[in-house]
Amino acid sequence: MFVVELRFECFADTTITAAEKAINNLLEAYRANGQVLGREFAVAFNEGEFKVRMLLPEKTSLHPRNHSYWVKVALNDLTNAKILAPREKYIGQDINSEVSNVEQPSWQVLYTSYVHMCSPVRSGDNLLPIPLYHLPATFNGDHKRIIKWQTEWQACDELQMAAATQAEFAALTEITSHESDLFRRGWDLRGRIEYLTGIPTYYYLYRVGGESLVSEQNRTCPKCGSENWKLATPLLDMFHFRCEPCRIVSNLSWDHQ
Repeated sequence: MFVVELRFECFADTTITAAEKAINNLLEAYRANGQVLGREFAVAFNEGEFKVRMLLPEKTSLHPRNHSYWVKVALNDLTNAKILAPREKYIGQDINSEVSNVEQPSWQVLYTSYVHMCSPVRSGDNLLPIPLYHLPATFNGDHKRIIKWQTEWQACDELQMAAATQAEFAALTEITSHESDLFRRGWDLRGRIEYLTGIPTYYYLYRVGGESLVSEQNRTCPKCGSENWKLATPLLDMFHFRCEPCRIVSNLSWDHQ
């Protein structure tokens, strides 16, 4: 992933309020389309221009060919706030993040965790993140629903990893149960992505706990009850189970690995 600085210059008198609204709307549109990563953006005003540093999946993430309808609208709205289109200054490659997938995957998986900022849609061939703007818009012109699902999944994951409050158990249910609201929304998004791309797309169902290693190795698909989802060799050294009809992958419980 890559770090760039965006600079916004005013071409006529404006107000901080108008500039703030227009710039933040654009940044949020970029985020909803997967062109920038992260949740919070510090916009600084200095010497007559606004500056913000962004983390991008690719060097070319902000190229016009990747813009969603809402990004184009937000760019046009900059004019009403008397602001020119942003200029990019390349800072460098982020050494603490993953590179994006560049090859057409044979299959995909909806997978994230609380430590990941990248796209939750990953190649099944190498588990590298696929920039969301490379996919057809999932709903209403961009990928806001995928981003929202990812944010909720990560919040639950962070709660269960902290293991400090009773909220841990509710959060754990959301990411491990096929009957949870989080699973239902994510599994539906998975289906939408598969329909739009024509690429088999799976949902990662997190697994922890369990009685023993033997019981874990013999557990069935939670959605359809199939016994044939256990794999002889784990996929990507992580997924020990894959149910083709249900489009679910899962791991051997982390407590028994």
